[in-house]
Amino acid sequence: MVQSLNTKVDLVIDATAYTGLTDYGQIMVGDNGFEFYNSRDTRKYIQIPWEEVEYVIASVIFKGKWIPRYAIETKQNGTFTFASKEPKKVLRAIKEYVPSDRMVQSLGFFDVVKRGVKAKFKKS
Repeated sequence: MVQSLNTKVDLVIDATAYTGLTDYGQIMVGDNGFEFYNSRDTRKYIQIPWEEVEYVIASVIFKGKWIPRYAIETKQNGTFTFASKEPKKVLRAIKEYVPSDRMVQSLGFFDVVKRGVKAKFKKS
């Protein structure tokens, strides 16, 4: 069994981790870090200490009414993407440990297209 980073747990909720293949399990937000544990395979887990978190990126749709997924970008190990039943609860729990200037929205579809068009014309 894996040893948890947290001594105090704020939130435990069912979630999905997008790590190549989709993994189903539970997210645990606590005082020392963010953790994901796979429900079927105990060897598949993700533990991210709060000191390692660079950004928390939320994909916001319909002006904040729906958040389908969010990602945690770390300083060394890349970006981990998650989805959960109640993402607003998870993001509020994370907000207690991550400063609000490190919590950002991802670019929308049209923002990505606009950025690509600008880059294409800038090259020429």
